[in-house]
Amino acid sequence: MTERKKFAPPAIQEFAPKLAEVTDTVLFGDIWERPGLSPRDRSLVTVTALAALYRNDQLGFHLGKALENGVTKDELVEALTHLAFYAGWPNAMTAVTQLKTIVEKSEQSEQ
Repeated sequence: MTERKKFAPPAIQEFAPKLAEVTDTVLFGDIWERPGLSPRDRSLVTVTALAALYRNDQLGFHLGKALENGVTKDELVEALTHLAFYAGWPNAMTAVTQLKTIVEKSEQSEQ
């Protein structure tokens, strides 16, 4: 049997193994794999929800995941700009700042 990718950080796997297991098997193994939305669309929904709720600890991971899942930098910027008027300017500015850092790191690693 192929081992499933682990999404929960190693520190959480050790400290709260059941939470890590549920994260890996239910959230990423079931919910993210449902056919009703593409991974790209799920990423866009997740990023905007996390930004709107100011859940910055999780936002960076999901911004990177969104880029991996085919959401472009420009689409993320546009979504976060739109979100500023509904979820608050500070939330959008924080999210765009995190996205900028992720994109710049990605561009540097490609060089």
